[in-house]
Amino acid sequence: MSERDIYVLNKAVYLRQPERGFRTSLDSVMLAAACPVRAGERVLDLGCGVGGAGLCVLHRVSGAGLFGIDIQNECIELAVHNAEINGRADRAEFVHGDVRDFQGGALFDHVICNPPYLEAGAHTRSPEEGLAIANGHPEGAGTLKDWIDAAFRNLKSKGSLTLIHRADALDRIILGLGRRFGGVEIIPLWPHAGEPARRVIVRALKDRRSPAKVHAGLVLHAANGDYTNEAERILRDGQPIE
Repeated sequence: MSERDIYVLNKAVYLRQPERGFRTSLDSVMLAAACPVRAGERVLDLGCGVGGAGLCVLHRVSGAGLFGIDIQNECIELAVHNAEINGRADRAEFVHGDVRDFQGGALFDHVICNPPYLEAGAHTRSPEEGLAIANGHPEGAGTLKDWIDAAFRNLKSKGSLTLIHRADALDRIILGLGRRFGGVEIIPLWPHAGEPARRVIVRALKDRRSPAKVHAGLVLHAANGDYTNEAERILRDGQPIE
């Protein structure tokens, strides 16, 4: 397996990842920035890949702990390597497994996830196995609701779920949350001002009943294609999405 090194957060976080397969992207950094974790709390990263989102969380919040699970063993091996090279091995643990079966024992304060964006039968499967698994649910391999179910059973009461997904999946996300979650916050990510959102971040709290909020969201790119100042603050400086 060939590998390619990348850096995120203005080279503050180093990641080794497969050259073919899931790519750590803007989505992973935005997901990490939206997690409301504080020092001393534990985060579960469902479908952690090579640890990109989780390690960005640990960079931002000193004293937080991370546990990641992924169905691709090659990604877990790289996640362990990435935690070590970034000096986070004492605060991060990664295991190989299926999120549908995962029961971590001790419950977590927060769950983050970037589920596969495409349901089985709704897309042409990539011939590259790692990319196919990352991008879409293969037949019989679960649904978006399965990921939300896994988050619910592994969260403490009043703990937070933060996920990033395609904007056109928002109805399925809300349906999957059901009455088990409240305090739902929807944060659209606009490619440019005036364009439809392609991604949404959704935050929700287990066992809460407070009403939902739709935030103004974040415009990622200025008219000239550069990142906006607000996007730069998150992507380069490692600041949270408030």
